[in-house]
Amino acid sequence: MWHKLWVLFYRFFLIGLFTIGGGYAMIPMITDAVLAEGWLSMDELLNFFAIAESTPGPFAVNTATLVGFTWVIESPILGALTSTLAVIIPSFVIIYFIARNFHHMMENKIVVFALIGIKAVVVGLIIGVVWTLISGSIGITTQTFKNWDFYALTIIVIVFTVSKIAKKIGPIPLIILSGLLGYIFYGLL
Repeated sequence: MWHKLWVLFYRFFLIGLFTIGGGYAMIPMITDAVLAEGWLSMDELLNFFAIAESTPGPFAVNTATLVGFTWVIESPILGALTSTLAVIIPSFVIIYFIARNFHHMMENKIVVFALIGIKAVVVGLIIGVVWTLISGSIGITTQTFKNWDFYALTIIVIVFTVSKIAKKIGPIPLIILSGLLGYIFYGLL
């Protein structure tokens, strides 16, 4: 069990240390780690992403907690604590350092230009994550339509349309709408 906890801590510590841009930017690194270690299948991980997004709290922390809880079957609570702390510690230390030196750092042109460049990378990472999640959800794996999940595609289109028409609608009604549509399409049809 201790070996599992060490590997879990090491992987999520690196994810927390090297990911810039928040929870969504962590998705590629979380996916690589989880699949490389064989902790979960891609379908299970996509379900964890859905749960982590629809529950209160930061997305990456929720995902890390779920993975740790599930993988360390000998002590799920210890697994959840290990992965959660591992993903949080780097951010805490870095933010502490930045907060203490913020004004000094923002006077440095190199830091300012680096942050401008990082913003562009984060946007690219998030676009890549969105494409990966959409293509994985609707089954874009071939050039034909035979593998596509048209129910998932329909849910995406409906929720996106509702979010654009009703601009003041928050994420909670959209999550509830997605769940209802998923139940209707997959549970009743």
